[in-house]
Amino acid sequence: MKIKLAQYGISHDHASGKARVMQESDQVEFCGIFEPSPEVRDTLGKNPAYEGVHWFSSKEEMLEDESIAGIAAQGRVSQNLGFAREALAHGKHVWLDKPAGDDLDEFRSVLDLAREKGLLVQLGYMFRYNAGFQFILDWARTGKLGDIFSVRGRIASGRSNEVEWKRWDSHGEHEGGIMFILACHLIDIVVALLGRPDRVTPFLKNEDTAFPWYRDNTLAVFEYPRAMATIESTALEVSSGASRRLEVYGTRGSAILEPLEPPALRLCLDEDRDGYVEGWQTVPVENRPRYIESLRAFVADIRGEKSPDRSLDHEFAVQETVLRAAGLR
Repeated sequence: MKIKLAQYGISHDHASGKARVMQESDQVEFCGIFEPSPEVRDTLGKNPAYEGVHWFSSKEEMLEDESIAGIAAQGRVSQNLGFAREALAHGKHVWLDKPAGDDLDEFRSVLDLAREKGLLVQLGYMFRYNAGFQFILDWARTGKLGDIFSVRGRIASGRSNEVEWKRWDSHGEHEGGIMFILACHLIDIVVALLGRPDRVTPFLKNEDTAFPWYRDNTLAVFEYPRAMATIESTALEVSSGASRRLEVYGTRGSAILEPLEPPALRLCLDEDRDGYVEGWQTVPVENRPRYIESLRAFVADIRGEKSPDRSLDHEFAVQETVLRAAGLR
């Protein structure tokens, strides 16, 4: 039986992609979208991803439909914690897009509500089910790379346009800048690899004087008892997709993913192991479309077919670390 899902909001950068994969999934009956702003619906709602979808006339029509099991919160970052709280209060699981707002106490309260009601909150970090990242996470967790002592990541974008600036209205987006809104994807991976850092030191600069409030050239250092991680993120780069990368260094081997999409993975080992040879080599990995595996995991969790791949404690640790890296905590 298909799981009934709906979407709350369309202002998030991932909104159209999430709507598309829910419509195309053979495991989901996509019931429709509620967008609270008529202006947003009239503009962003013209995206082909929304062609033929049902638009709920009110949030009550969506929230009070007891047959709908889960809701994708896809509004502005400043809206999504409120959307998530409403969905949970009505007994619905939440596919919450990243980052989880900029109020850590409110996010903690949302997670507490989920625990109280026995409901899921899954963050929409798109690299969790990328095959290259999954290879690295598996090899790190199983000790095949030895003790991880260094992680380096870079994820950048080009200059944003005026439409995007108008959609970015949260304190986190303004003050935390590109480290908050984009580098959170890699911070999620750093926390998965190394846990909560002891100390986070951000370096947040503005270079584009047209938007002096936006931190568009940033670096964060994450310190651990026996490891260190650094993440760079800018909103100024030309052809930024090709230079997005993650480097993981351990005492028994190293792995470099560059670019992140489509994933291109190189592995270095201290000796032949698990079908791979000593030294550097290329590891073929599947290029999976975004969001599909994340949706499959969300549906499987709702059905009780497996345990969630990330705990609510992990989601909280990631969000706290994002806020520390963005200079917001």
